Amino acid sequence: MRKGWARIPYFNSSKVTSERVSVLIAARNEEENIARTIDCILNQDFPKENLELIIVDDHSTDSTAAIVRSYADRGVRLLQLSIGDKLNSYKKYAITKAIEMSTGDIIITTDADCRMGKDWLRTVVQYFETHDSYLVSSPVLYSEEKTYFEELQTLEFMYLIGLGAAGIGNHSPTTCNGANLAYRKSVFFEMGGFNGIDNLASGDDELFLHKVAEKYAEKIGFCKSKEAIVYTDAKPDLKSFISQRKRWASKSTKYKNKKVVALGVSIWLFNLALLISLFAFLFRLPEFNWILLTAFALKIIVEFLFMEPITTFMGRKELLKYVPILSIVHSFYIVYIGIAGNTGKYDWKGRQVN
Repeated sequence: MRKGWARIPYFNSSKVTSERVSVLIAARNEEENIARTIDCILNQDFPKENLELIIVDDHSTDSTAAIVRSYADRGVRLLQLSIGDKLNSYKKYAITKAIEMSTGDIIITTDADCRMGKDWLRTVVQYFETHDSYLVSSPVLYSEEKTYFEELQTLEFMYLIGLGAAGIGNHSPTTCNGANLAYRKSVFFEMGGFNGIDNLASGDDELFLHKVAEKYAEKIGFCKSKEAIVYTDAKPDLKSFISQRKRWASKSTKYKNKKVVALGVSIWLFNLALLISLFAFLFRLPEFNWILLTAFALKIIVEFLFMEPITTFMGRKELLKYVPILSIVHSFYIVYIGIAGNTGKYDWKGRQVN
């Protein structure tokens, strides 16, 4: 995976783009964040005549819609959903409706609590043009952490972003993040949109990536540029963190590529074996001592080697000090989330979904 990351060259934007772009945001009860995100997008160093911003209000019960309306004179378009309690995947429905009313050739999705530098949009779109891409994943980073718990999340999230980029670098795309995802509208319709994956609450990013990768894997890229980074926030407490990760894990067994599913199951079994060895160690079974220590040592070393270039790229190399503790805690987390994310329901912005 480190080799896959290294295969992706750094991208430097230099020219002016002529593509028309539609930036889409599905928002639900985001009155505290939405104005900041809108301002970041409207202040992009990008031709205003080629930028369209569409925000879909997903049945918000706060002032999200009113805040978006206040930007109408600056060209921000608002679409309010009114379908009630009928769906399991409101976000996919919201994105689909926004794409149907969009005028851009390139669709870029982000979230209502994200922040970007002024060169973000220009960099992503120029990557599209330079590489003639059909789908482009770009980096997402947690920032403005307030606690050690949030810093641990930042390191773990960089790990996930790095794995997604490495998969693309190895010409085997497996994961991406919808907070910074772009694709051609023509490809969205060619793939039938979210048809076939619209029964799951999550997966508007990864599962759609898999649909595109089945036919156009060589046309998928990762924009390895600091200017392309989108910043967002870690979860403030354990409850909201677990809920988010259960949602992400819920799609892991739904991948059409069963090799990816098998890999995920293998990783889960490996971490389960680590915990069993730890249990045996605590009960003073000496034959397990060397197995446990060797396995954890190898896990920490390999994850450190993988994370070193990623944290350097993200400008967060100081977080490498947390790798040993996170590597151990991660085993407990993986085993639990692997079960919880694929059984029962979970909460997503006040809704119980599957």
